[in-house]
Amino acid sequence: MQELFLIGIGTGNPDHVTREGTRAIRNADLILIPRKGSGKEDLAGLREQIITGLSDTPPPLAHFDIPKRRADDGYLQGVEEWHDAIARRWQEAIADHPEARRVALLIWGDPSLYDSSLRIAGRLDPKPAIRVVPGITALQALTAAHAIPINELGAPYVVTTGRRIRDEGWPDPVTSVAVMLDGECSFRSLDADRYDIWWGAFVGMPEQILIHGPLGAVSQQIIDTRAAARAEHGWIMDIYLLRRRAG
Repeated sequence: MQELFLIGIGTGNPDHVTREGTRAIRNADLILIPRKGSGKEDLAGLREQIITGLSDTPPPLAHFDIPKRRADDGYLQGVEEWHDAIARRWQEAIADHPEARRVALLIWGDPSLYDSSLRIAGRLDPKPAIRVVPGITALQALTAAHAIPINELGAPYVVTTGRRIRDEGWPDPVTSVAVMLDGECSFRSLDADRYDIWWGAFVGMPEQILIHGPLGAVSQQIIDTRAAARAEHGWIMDIYLLRRRAG
């Protein structure tokens, strides 16, 4: 049976790849490399740099284009159709290399946290044996970069998306919320005087940017910094932690 390895590679720092991940990369017969379109070539290039940096004889690479996601039928329906389309691209790339028994995909962060690789892999037919190699998540990288714990003493926390913060507000009763997949700086929808924020972009990479402070004081700085960094690089990966003050 063909095996598909989903390898968590952290947030762009080659040192984030575990020894298990390194072995999986070196032992792969084929590695799939997604291309996300104009202006985002660096993302494929970073994956290729990690592969060549960890293997003296890198395995063959198969590039494929990520299809565009539709939103006219609603968010969830659009995502389901998008995943179907991506699965077809994987299937086509793998079919072009029938001799490859161990196929790998390098996953930013870890396949367990706000990543759909496992759901997409489940759509493949025939379905390969799926192997997950865990990696450092963006959430771990953020708290490490700011040298903070994610939760307060004995307290729970929530990991959510910018869309849910924007549409549903603060998820009571927790006081700590990590926000991912937020292209619109959705913290603007909250009462800024009640929160502190720890924000990071390109966390763990040489381009890392960190901002921390009362949300009301640093909100515009984050918005402006994010826009400038995205314009400079053509893409951005960012994440932030919000903590509600007592009272």
